[in-house]
Amino acid sequence: MKYVYILQSLTDESRHYTGLTDDIKSRLLKHNSGAVAHTRKYRPWRLQTYVAFSDEARAVKFETYLKSGSGRAFAAKRL
Repeated sequence: MKYVYILQSLTDESRHYTGLTDDIKSRLLKHNSGAVAHTRKYRPWRLQTYVAFSDEARAVKFETYLKSGSGRAFAAKRL
């Protein structure tokens, strides 16, 4: 399974991060430990939501969509 996830910063709740992984728990630990340079500054993070996909191509497309302007608006309203 592939998971598209959205994290929310606990220090600045307006900050979100969208990513793709095979293992949500270990990926969240990496974000919170500072191992991911892009999210290090706004840690700790909490898992806001995730969507599981059995098809990797669809997961990649959904992640790309969520990182677009309309995808961010969709996530803010619906996720």
